[in-house]
Amino acid sequence: MDKLDQLIADFASFVWGLPLIILLIGGGLYLLILSKFLPFRYIGHAIQVLRGKYDDPNDPGQISHFQALSTALSATVGMGNIAGVAVAISIGGPGAIFWMWISAVIGMSTKFFTCTLAIMFRGKDSKGELQGGPMYFIMEGLGKSWKPLAIMFSVCGLVGALPVFNVNQLTQAINDILLIPNGVTVGLSSNLIIAGILVIITSFVILGGLSRISKTASRLVPTMVVLYFVLVLFILAVNIDVVPKYLVMIFTDAFAANNYTGDAMFGGVLGALILLGIRRGAFSNEAGIGTAPMAHGAAKTDEPIREGLVAMLGPAIDTLIVCTLTALTILVTGVWETTSHNGVSLTASAFGDAMPGIGKYLLLICIAIFSISSLFSYSYYGTKCMSFLFGADKKHYYNYFYIVSIIVGATTSLSMMINLIDGVFALMAIPTMTATIILAPKVVKEFKAYSKRLKDDKA
Repeated sequence: MDKLDQLIADFASFVWGLPLIILLIGGGLYLLILSKFLPFRYIGHAIQVLRGKYDDPNDPGQISHFQALSTALSATVGMGNIAGVAVAISIGGPGAIFWMWISAVIGMSTKFFTCTLAIMFRGKDSKGELQGGPMYFIMEGLGKSWKPLAIMFSVCGLVGALPVFNVNQLTQAINDILLIPNGVTVGLSSNLIIAGILVIITSFVILGGLSRISKTASRLVPTMVVLYFVLVLFILAVNIDVVPKYLVMIFTDAFAANNYTGDAMFGGVLGALILLGIRRGAFSNEAGIGTAPMAHGAAKTDEPIREGLVAMLGPAIDTLIVCTLTALTILVTGVWETTSHNGVSLTASAFGDAMPGIGKYLLLICIAIFSISSLFSYSYYGTKCMSFLFGADKKHYYNYFYIVSIIVGATTSLSMMINLIDGVFALMAIPTMTATIILAPKVVKEFKAYSKRLKDDKA
């Protein structure tokens, strides 16, 4: 078992290594250059679309632009923003955040292309319902001969969407922040109680289908971002005298790599720091992995470009805003230099340091909302993959499998399962990015046509 565990761990670190970074970042840069940075000029228009200015209830699809973005964000705004940022700083120092920002800007371009394609090339499931996502735009955009790539995405999606990592981290956070400090003995029975509560909440939402998932997400996501935003702004206000120093250090340390403590790679320490920041950013906002196009592919619209522009806001909210807030909290409180904590525990130390007594508990509320909202979206992604592979009438079986995996995630350390899920999640990027790069010129052509229509309407 130890050998198998090590094998899967090596597999996960390999696929999340240089090859995937080249595919995600290199592919994203290609898309950025191909579009001549055009999507970025339409950010104001994207916000208008998100606010519902162009909504038409008669358009094809199942959910609004805002619900689609909320569903996608509820999956990406999660432990990556709280634990992932802490890992990046504890290994790479402040400079890692700069490279996370670079990955977010490139990720915005990738999300624009993948989610535009999810609407451009929607397919029909076995029940005849309109569906979007990488497996459908591979089939509809590239043709039936590319079906193995669509199957690869869906098979990996079945495993990658399981909530084991999220549940495992949430259980650890509840144990470390709430139970152990208050003298509660943690073990199998306490973990089972946590799992039971999560199963009840998740079952109620996910068994109600996409409509209930998207409505719940569209309420939870803005609430959790605002709550987190208020808490962090309070911490930054208390430490306002050192905020400018650390903002400058994010830029200077990005090229000096003075605080990097990991192993050196190509280009020495700086190369390793760049890789760390970009990997953490990609892991956080999931641009190019292919999950978000499944949510955005269900949006009510007949204008693919509009949905791509709304989707593009995802990495901006996720990485440029939420991850930066976490990073500054950890930096200004100084816990990154004074404790040996890592992951969730490091972020908890920052909140505890700035707000003694209640800080950790307020963070726990944010972590719980972040994690639970992620559980809803991932179940939807898994059912989409199940439906593509085995037919729409079988997709509900995935939810039962999903609910059982919550119990598994909460009650075991499960490093093997987490590495397996991590690895297959990364493999989803191969079909997604391959198809996106091939179909990208069609998106650019569609963008030009959309821009012309927009100008004609204004005229």
